Amino acid sequence: MTEDGHLSGRRRAGTIVVAAPLAVLSDPPLSAPAPRSQSGNMFSACPDVDIFDALRAAPARTDLSPGVPDLGAFPRAAWLRAERSVLSDLPASALGYGDPGGTPQLRSTVADWLARTRGIRVGPDDVMIVAGVAQALALLCLVLRRDGIRRVAVEDPGSLGTRQHLQSWQVDTPPISVDSEGILVAELRASGAPAVLLTPAHQFPTGVVLDGERRRELMRWAAEGGMIIEDDYDAEHRYDRSPVPALRSMLADQVCYVGSVSKLLAPAMRIGWVVAPVKYREALRAAKRNADLGSAVLPQLVLAEMIRSGEMERHLRFLRRRHRRRRDAMLDAISAYLPLANVHGAAAGLHLTITFRSELCDLDVAASALAGGVKVHPLSWHRQRPGPPGLVLGYAASTPSSISEGIATLGRVVSEAVQP
Repeated sequence: MTEDGHLSGRRRAGTIVVAAPLAVLSDPPLSAPAPRSQSGNMFSACPDVDIFDALRAAPARTDLSPGVPDLGAFPRAAWLRAERSVLSDLPASALGYGDPGGTPQLRSTVADWLARTRGIRVGPDDVMIVAGVAQALALLCLVLRRDGIRRVAVEDPGSLGTRQHLQSWQVDTPPISVDSEGILVAELRASGAPAVLLTPAHQFPTGVVLDGERRRELMRWAAEGGMIIEDDYDAEHRYDRSPVPALRSMLADQVCYVGSVSKLLAPAMRIGWVVAPVKYREALRAAKRNADLGSAVLPQLVLAEMIRSGEMERHLRFLRRRHRRRRDAMLDAISAYLPLANVHGAAAGLHLTITFRSELCDLDVAASALAGGVKVHPLSWHRQRPGPPGLVLGYAASTPSSISEGIATLGRVVSEAVQP
């Protein structure tokens, strides 16, 4: 990075960042034009990892990126109380390496949490603690490849970041279409892929909930030997009714369930869990031990105390009220400034998706919006095949007024784009 001119040494003052690829370092709103890729648009249709990461780091007055929780809502006081409670009774022996699969306290607490909130009936020995869903998928890729599985089908549209992550572990990701009832199981069957990664409770990015009949088709496919990786990334955040049960509760032997506290507390916690079929359990524990000897013990114990004391459920109720207000602000703003946009997936989660009837280029819209100080994801980024243009908009991390201002900017950008 120093050779590229991005870092500069200052002797005793250390090393400072003097430039960042694809990022404008002036105060937003951005006055400079959005950086361009070799294709002429900073949002290339198939962005590589560097471009995707650079967008995440690019400054913006209003960040409506999906997948960003409300970091300001982190329950600091409750966390401090739980930490004091843990430390007051913690024996010195508990500060050793411990079980690579996670502390018994957190595994037991997570098992109870999953039973209450997701309908998953498991014991502590069925739960393995990991450093977030990213590590869960990495370990699963290692184990599945040793089992001869090198193709994991993914939803289309589906998360670009997740697809890139799987591919970085030398796993092919054939796309399977998603419609208003969820993934097309007939297309999955025809693909011949032995495994599939799904977000069935709130599909990313469309927000579709996997339909009952489609679930039964999927269960029949899995019963014939298919493996399902269920990413339950924001299932708790539902506003119109109780969350649908997890697939793991229906067919335990063929579903590997992964979840985390990234959307409940903060991504920086790096705490997640895997509930794997019995046949993969020991291989995953060995892979976790070889990877890092186990996740940090103290945060696990504090999180267990947060859940045990009821603080986590109180925090979740608070988040639902807060996110509902922000979701409603975004829907009102879309109605006012983007009246021709179609809204998808607003009943749950931390984001919604809009599509356009006109022949817009969502890559250009997103680039122009960033130049105007508003960061969004073009829907095309999350597709492997062509589809209607659109934008994926996160609302959890912004205030209602910021959301309204950001959508107003998007409205101006779209109006200019559709004018001859």
